[in-house]
Amino acid sequence: MSALDWIVLLLTLTTMIAYGVFKGRGQSGAQSYLLADKQMPWYVVLLGIMATQASAITFLSAPGQAYTDGMRFVQYYFGLPLAMIVICVTFIPIFRRLNVYTAYEYLEQRFDKKTRMLTSLLFLLSRGLSTGISIYAPAIILSSILGWNIYLTNIIMGGLLIIYTYTGGAKAVAHTQKLQFLIILASMGIAGYLVVHQLPQGVGISDALYIAGKSGKLNVITTKFDWKDKYNIWSGLIGGFFLSLSYFGTDQSQVGRYITGKNERESKLGLLLNGLIKIPMQFAILLIGALVFAFYSFHPAPLYFNSGAYNALKAQDSQSVAATELRYQQLHTLYESQAIMITRQRKENNEPALRNRRDHLTASVQQFRQTQQQIQNLRDSVSNKIAAQKYSPDKNDTNYIFLYFVKNALPKGIVGLLFAVIILASWGSISAALNSLTASSLMDVQMMGRKKMTEKQELGYGRLHTLVWGIFCICVAMFAARLGSLIEAVNILGSLFYGTILGIFLVAFYVKKARGNIVFTAAIIAEISVVAIYLADIVSFLWLNVIGALVVVIVSLLGYLKRE
Repeated sequence: MSALDWIVLLLTLTTMIAYGVFKGRGQSGAQSYLLADKQMPWYVVLLGIMATQASAITFLSAPGQAYTDGMRFVQYYFGLPLAMIVICVTFIPIFRRLNVYTAYEYLEQRFDKKTRMLTSLLFLLSRGLSTGISIYAPAIILSSILGWNIYLTNIIMGGLLIIYTYTGGAKAVAHTQKLQFLIILASMGIAGYLVVHQLPQGVGISDALYIAGKSGKLNVITTKFDWKDKYNIWSGLIGGFFLSLSYFGTDQSQVGRYITGKNERESKLGLLLNGLIKIPMQFAILLIGALVFAFYSFHPAPLYFNSGAYNALKAQDSQSVAATELRYQQLHTLYESQAIMITRQRKENNEPALRNRRDHLTASVQQFRQTQQQIQNLRDSVSNKIAAQKYSPDKNDTNYIFLYFVKNALPKGIVGLLFAVIILASWGSISAALNSLTASSLMDVQMMGRKKMTEKQELGYGRLHTLVWGIFCICVAMFAARLGSLIEAVNILGSLFYGTILGIFLVAFYVKKARGNIVFTAAIIAEISVVAIYLADIVSFLWLNVIGALVVVIVSLLGYLKRE
C-alpha cells in the first residue's frame, strides 16, 4: 500500500477505537454495561442490528461468492422480512415486558433452570465459534498487506477490538456500530462505482452486466426445488425464514441490540426496517462481485487469487504450475479479446445487418463461454492441487477475490479506506457478539440462581467475561483457515444450533401447557438429529434450521399428549 493508504487506514481505525472508548465511558453496572441503560433510538437499533449481521465476512466473502457462484446467494435472505414481522408481534413484547438481560432468562420463567442453561450453552457454543471465524476475516487483510503470519494478525485484530468492547460495553458497541455502518455503506458505494469506472473505454455498465449475465453470475432466482441445493427460492423462503427467526429472535447478539431501544416502538421500528433494507443491501454487495467478475473479463486476472496458497504450490511443483500458468495466460488473452468483441457487436445498430449482428453475437457468446469453461477447468485443477497440499494454512480462494481487486485495481487512498471498512465491519459484528456472549455467560450461567451482586461487582465480572470470550474467539480464529468460504462457514455453523434454539422458544410461546422436562428432552433429541443429518449430508444446511425447530415442537407436543 501507499503512504496515503496507510494514513487513511490507521487514522480510521484509531479514530474508531477512541470514539468507542469515549462513548462507552460512565459504566456503573450490568444495566449500563450490557443494555446501554435501554436508551437507544430506533436508528441506532437499526444500524446496530445490520452491523451485527453484516460482518467483514459479508463485505469480504460475499463479492467472492458472487464471482464464483453468481448472485443466487441473495435468496438466502428471502425469508427475513417475514421473520421480522413474527418477532415484532411475538418476541419483542415478551422480552420488553419481562425486562430481561438475555432472551434465555424468559425460558427459566417459562420452563425451568436446566432448559435455560441448555439453550444458553447452545448459543454460547455457536456464537463463540462463529465469532472466532469473524475475527479471522479481517486478519486476512493485514496478512495480505503486510505479509505477516496469519496467526499473528488474528491476535492483533482481536486484541484491538477488545479495547473498547471491554471498556465501554453495550453503549460503546451501539455508537461505534452506528458510525461504522455509515462509513461502510459509503465506501462500498464508492467501490461499486470504481469497478464500472475502470472498465475499458467504450465498455459501460450494461456491457459489464451482459457479460456477467451470460457467464451465469446474475442468477438471482433459482426456482428448481432440490433438497441439497444450498441457494434456491424454496430454501431461502422456508429455511431462511426459520434461520432468520431463530437468529433475530433468539440469538442474544441480535436480541441484545433491540432490547436496548428506548421503548417497544423503537425496538420494533429498527427491526422492521432491517427486514426491508437487508435484501437490497445484500443484492448490491453481490452485484459488486458480479461486476468484479466482468471487470476481470476485460483485464488480466490471477490464476488463483490466494497468493499465499498459490506460491506454496509453486514451490512444491514449479514445473507443472509453470505449464498451467502459460496455458492460462494464453486462454485469458483470448478471453479478454472475446469479451471486447461481444461488447462491440452489441453496439452495432445498423438495421439492415440486424439479423447478422444477432447471429454473430450468439456465436461470440458461445465461444466466450467455451473459453471461460477452459479457464475454469484450469482453476479447478489448481484448486484441487492446493487442497491436497500440506504447506498452506488457508487454501480457500473465494475470500481473496474482492481483496485482490481492492489492492490491485483501486486508486491510492481508496485502498486504505476499503481495507479499513472491512476491518470496521468485522469489529461491528464481533463487538456485539462479545457483548452478547458476556451477557449470556454472566447472567445465564454465573449469576443464575445466585444472590444479587453489587453494581461494581457486576461491572467487574462483565469486563472479565468480555476479556475471556475475546481470548477464546481469537483461539478459534487460528483454525478458521480450514473452513473454506467464510460466509458459508458461519451460516452452516449457525444452522447446526439455531433450529433447536428456535424450537424451544416456539414451544415456549405457542404450546402453553408444555413443561420443562419435555422441552429439555426434545431439544436434546433435536440437536442430535440435526448434527447426524448434517454429517450424513442428506440436505443443504438451510433446511437444518427447519428440521431442528420442527423436531423440538413435534417431540414436545407428543410428550405433552402422552402425559395427558
